[in-house]
Amino acid sequence: MCLPGTIEAVREDLEGPGVSRRALLAGGGAAALAAALPGTAEAMAPRRSRRRSTRVTDLTHTFRAGFPVYSGNPPARKTLVSIEKNGFYAQEWTFGEHSGTHMDAPGHFVAGGRLVTKLRPQELLAPAAVIDIRARAASNPDAAVTPDDLRAYERRHGRIPKGALVLMNSGWAAKVNDPAAFKNADAGGTYHFPGFGLEAVDFLLRRRAIRGIGVDTMSLDPGNSKTFDVHKRLLGADRYGLENVANLSKLRPRGATVSVGVIPWEEGSGGPCRLLAFG
Repeated sequence: MCLPGTIEAVREDLEGPGVSRRALLAGGGAAALAAALPGTAEAMAPRRSRRRSTRVTDLTHTFRAGFPVYSGNPPARKTLVSIEKNGFYAQEWTFGEHSGTHMDAPGHFVAGGRLVTKLRPQELLAPAAVIDIRARAASNPDAAVTPDDLRAYERRHGRIPKGALVLMNSGWAAKVNDPAAFKNADAGGTYHFPGFGLEAVDFLLRRRAIRGIGVDTMSLDPGNSKTFDVHKRLLGADRYGLENVANLSKLRPRGATVSVGVIPWEEGSGGPCRLLAFG
């Protein structure tokens, strides 16, 4: 069953936008988020027939020693001081910028592209659209989000809002505690895990003016990519990507707003971040 206006929205893929926004917001917290981010009102507007309190979903994996990384050394830590010996407790960590649940800023792949210190605060709040490809990824680890997946989503849940953060739920996060299974490398060392297809990213950039994409795997591109076309296209369009996103199955397909808590690392091409979804 399609949402009201969905068929018209899909028809407008080649004709341009024309969907009205709803005005109601859920609760004071939702109103604050919507005020900070133009465009979140549509994503957070509840059905008029019922009220619900805003819930918070943590989309962040625990940052831990040994967390699987695409390349380089996994995070490592050591205790610097302890309460027993020093009266307080502190650790020292060693890790690459692209460890754990993290952001890829445009400058990660684009010479002269914006680094995390140049991202505006309003860019770090975005309405979420969760694209579920778990069924296909279960039988094909090289599965990719396609334009057909996006159209199927819109037929069921409505048009992807402008400025959205589009998140792939492949179910791959369930493997995160087993680095070998998470990377799923073949005998030649090529990884096999899901990601976004280039055509889907092109659709989202040209037709939906998205803010970014996110995946529950180690790379925006499928693991078997050798050319990183999705990274180059998305970051080259001055958008950001999120990798190793957690708990996407706990998030509704539509209606939440995500806060991207990336630290403004000096000269940072990205970095670990705390992702929280409201609504």
